[in-house]
Amino acid sequence: MAELLKLSNDELRELQLCELEALKFFDEFCRRHDLTYYLCGGCLIGAVRHKGFIPWDDDTDVLMPRPDYEKFLELYKKENPSERFVLVNDDDVHYSGNIFATLNDTDHTMVKEYQQNMDTPHGIPLDIFPIDGLADGRIQRLIQYVWVMIYSLFRAQIVPKNQGGLIAFGSKVLLTIFRGRKLRYKIWKFAEKRMTRYHFDESENVAEFCAGFYFMKKVYPRHIYDGKVELEFEGEKFFAMKGYDEYLHIPFGDYMELPPEEKRLPHHDIVKLELHKKCR
Repeated sequence: MAELLKLSNDELRELQLCELEALKFFDEFCRRHDLTYYLCGGCLIGAVRHKGFIPWDDDTDVLMPRPDYEKFLELYKKENPSERFVLVNDDDVHYSGNIFATLNDTDHTMVKEYQQNMDTPHGIPLDIFPIDGLADGRIQRLIQYVWVMIYSLFRAQIVPKNQGGLIAFGSKVLLTIFRGRKLRYKIWKFAEKRMTRYHFDESENVAEFCAGFYFMKKVYPRHIYDGKVELEFEGEKFFAMKGYDEYLHIPFGDYMELPPEEKRLPHHDIVKLELHKKCR
């Protein structure tokens, strides 16, 4: 296994400026097709607090309501508007280890630790997360979370990181029993249909099921997304949900307060980075 890279401040800043290019391209595509998206996570905190990237952040993330997300995937695949910016979205043939779509800038090479042995475009990714309607009843919501876990396990095809005990054991057993890629694809596609049965526009609350174990459990009132605003980010204008302050407080608390210096670190495991060198 390759060792993780430690980027200097100058290298990290150059990476951020390269990541900005994919975000600009994605924004232009969405505006042209009247698709809704929002900055999220570190990008949104950066826009509000820094007017650009958080100085130690190393990636870009956006959210899309599930209907816009599915329409984006369909339109991008149909139009194939760029040889440089490649849409990566797993199916029964292609496998990236992600449970969400990415838009990869293939003018650069970036290999993440969990992808180093995968046959996938190793460009710089823009992560695109769908937002889904959340069930109202406690039992219905529990069942929905079970489908989310099944979807996540069989699409990622790896035991959840930092999860021990029953979850890790059960995941290993299921992946041992159901080995074939096409079979796993059928399972996660069925689970995806079940977990997305509650329509975004008709739900009182929504969730980010594909954004990782910590974020998938967060409950967001749907009114947060009633409308969007433009925020400055690195001298450009990108969209955020109208209720971005309420949105950010749910997972991050007082997001305007800087974290302790020892926690101001990039959080993605990169083993290879060659900017301005086309990936395979």
